[in-house]
Amino acid sequence: MAKIIMGIGTSHGPMLSTPPEEWGQRVVADKRGGPSHQLFFKGKFHSFDELAKARVGEHLESQVTLDKMREHHAACQRAIASLADTFAKVSPDVAVIIGDDQEEVLLEDNMPAFMIYWGDTVANVPMSAEHAAKASPGIAVAAWGHQPPQATINPCEPALGRHIIDCLIEDEFDVAHSKELPAGRHGDHSIPHAYGFVYRRIMNDEVIPNVPVFINTFYPPNQPTLKRSYKFGKALGRAIKSWDSDKTVAVIASGGLTHFVIEEDLDRDVLDALKNKDDQKLTNLPQEYFEAGTSEIRNWIALAGAVAETDLKMDLVDYVPCYRSSAGTGNAMGFATWLNGVKS
Repeated sequence: MAKIIMGIGTSHGPMLSTPPEEWGQRVVADKRGGPSHQLFFKGKFHSFDELAKARVGEHLESQVTLDKMREHHAACQRAIASLADTFAKVSPDVAVIIGDDQEEVLLEDNMPAFMIYWGDTVANVPMSAEHAAKASPGIAVAAWGHQPPQATINPCEPALGRHIIDCLIEDEFDVAHSKELPAGRHGDHSIPHAYGFVYRRIMNDEVIPNVPVFINTFYPPNQPTLKRSYKFGKALGRAIKSWDSDKTVAVIASGGLTHFVIEEDLDRDVLDALKNKDDQKLTNLPQEYFEAGTSEIRNWIALAGAVAETDLKMDLVDYVPCYRSSAGTGNAMGFATWLNGVKS
């Protein structure tokens, strides 16, 4: 039977692939808001100006000096390099990547709560000039972190993908499936950035056979609850371990932590629960807090479920709250491994 030998949790936000001198570009989007960039704080939507007033007592202006932003950016690069180094050393045969789509390939005509991709290969296509011209400020600059300079075709593991689908259906998860990604918003059938980031920054463009697992973290009304996400992860872990193969498997969660507004207390609660394998605490956090970018923590919760019945233990490589404005907007970056008692 297959064996899960490691887990990885990684943030993938654009700030990781943007020079800190240019982080201010994203503040333009923060102020603009809109459906794809909503500013939720403590479970409620706020305008940028409301946030600036509400958080004035936190003195976050000290977090958005250029020196501090450079410090945070450098810490993130070290953490990503550490994850990549650990991944290379452990050298799993297959990766199961839990991520989310942000209307890149899945649109309002069909938005499944859970989907398994089981095609033979998947493309990763660079941003076109037309796309770059329409992108939110700072996004085009950061695209290198998840999109290659030239289109690539990456190997998948369709046998494991099909097995996961069969097992999840048997386990009463009515998952969607895909053997060919839809053309999507840009018409290129490209894998979303949650997976491209793993290919480029964690696998260093040496992509191993993988199974992309999609969770609709962002878009109401069919976002899985935290408890459902954890149960899905446990079912996913059972499916992987029951695969009739001697291959080793890494389970990787891509996304999070709190953003577009940073909430360090919520991040700490999540990370503590993950480290202590406290599924009760993890799945009973306030559901309404997990909206917009913060919703991607569901991917980490599913990873926690997938490794729950293994002897893998979490090691927090780093936690870096990357503020980009005194209103508290930004991205809290988290990086962690799950290994057999060995720190990365």
